[in-house]
Amino acid sequence: MVSSVLCRCGGAPGPDSAAAAAAPGGEGGGGDRGDRGDPCGGAVCGGPDHRLRLWLLFQKLDVNRDGGLCVNDLAVGLRRLGLHRTEGELRKIVKAGDKDLDGQLDFEEFVHYLQDHEKKLRLVFKSLDKKNDGCIDAQEIMQSLRDLGVKISEQQAEKILKSMDKNGTMTIDWNEWRDYHLLHPVENVPEIILYWKHSTIFDVGENLTVPDEFTVEERQTGMWWRHLVAGGAAGAVSRTCTAPLDRLKVLMQVHASRSNNMCIVGGFTQMIREGGARSLWRGNGINVLKIAPESAIKFMAYEQIKRLVGTDQETLRIHERLVAGSLAGAIAQSSIYPMEVLKTRMALRKTGQYSGMLDCAKKIMSKEGMAAFYKGYIPNMLGIIPYAGIDLAVYETLKNAWLQRYAVNSADPGVFVLLACGTMSSTCGQLASYPLALVRTRMQAQASIEGAPEVTMSSLFRQILRTEGAFGLYRGLAPNFMKVIPAVSISYVVYENLKITLGVQSR
Repeated sequence: MVSSVLCRCGGAPGPDSAAAAAAPGGEGGGGDRGDRGDPCGGAVCGGPDHRLRLWLLFQKLDVNRDGGLCVNDLAVGLRRLGLHRTEGELRKIVKAGDKDLDGQLDFEEFVHYLQDHEKKLRLVFKSLDKKNDGCIDAQEIMQSLRDLGVKISEQQAEKILKSMDKNGTMTIDWNEWRDYHLLHPVENVPEIILYWKHSTIFDVGENLTVPDEFTVEERQTGMWWRHLVAGGAAGAVSRTCTAPLDRLKVLMQVHASRSNNMCIVGGFTQMIREGGARSLWRGNGINVLKIAPESAIKFMAYEQIKRLVGTDQETLRIHERLVAGSLAGAIAQSSIYPMEVLKTRMALRKTGQYSGMLDCAKKIMSKEGMAAFYKGYIPNMLGIIPYAGIDLAVYETLKNAWLQRYAVNSADPGVFVLLACGTMSSTCGQLASYPLALVRTRMQAQASIEGAPEVTMSSLFRQILRTEGAFGLYRGLAPNFMKVIPAVSISYVVYENLKITLGVQSR
């Protein structure tokens, strides 16, 4: 174990002077290896001769005896000490300490890396030590994770404790915490939680209102925009592949009624008969074009709102994420809402009605005025609240339930569990907000229906309930749900492949 190499204070007598002199920077090397009578003041072991302790650890890790630690040395050496790190984690360690950029750590670089890393670990330890008694117990772990929006049971917290607890006290002191995390690149608790939060990047063509969160490192290195580009491109591909189902949903929302009971097969047949197979993708062009501005505005608004509603934490609590996400979604939707109206009109157009998006926009402007581009705006904004609230609440509930029941010594549910949770939560959110989405679409489409009177949101609700019943508020729901699983699957495959192409580090 690393602790047996790093700290022999109070145990066997210290190494002889010949061994001490062999260490770079020791007495034979002209350096200062510390006063035997004083603690090291925070340099790894907390006891005398800490520099020699580091030299012994360095020797154990330097498996090829070339005076430097490369990724392979760390992998083999740590495995021999009973520690397992991924290749990505080891590369991160080498990159963080490699000052001369030769691809490996010499002894001085190794010492500086561990000392810098320990300072960060000490700050995290203090933030977890709520009682300020020098140790962390299960309740403090539960509270810290709860602050970050992750609820775990006491049994789960005790499992996490046991993985670090070496003396069986069911508490973690500073030495146990340091030894467990010393050669692990994670530097703060929010990073531990955040590394599996990237599920919300998937765009399946719905108004997902809680944007993704990124660590400080991802924002500084530019990884955040690579995630957004990969997510946007994946969304464009998935939307294009499921566009026929999306157009069918719009047609059923606007034209289906008790007298015109449009079914799925009949709807596809009608579209192909009227405009050929190509007509199945009407409205998809602008649907794809609006991904970039909507995602960018939502991300920027979310980051600004987080600073206003949040604390100094890296991540937000659930209710703070809901407020920030809903406001960011409302701002983004307000900015691109005319494109939503254009998408609906293009999806409903007859063959030859418009020559393209610009022609459609010009005709709407000349016949109906600027106000037409904001028809259905109110139900659209109102729909954000139940969608965001239910989507986020169900997602966090399902994810945390899985963690409590099945996760052992880990806060990582795995990508397929996250996708399943996201699909279920999105479905529940759509069920709650769908009547508002249907009313919004009908209001957007008013001028495209011959003889359609101007109606308000409330009168349209009453009319649908009077003529079609409560079922009328869910017209088009079947094709909407049919597209969720293929859209998520396609988005995931494209996203993962684009991440590799763009050089995004896998979580």
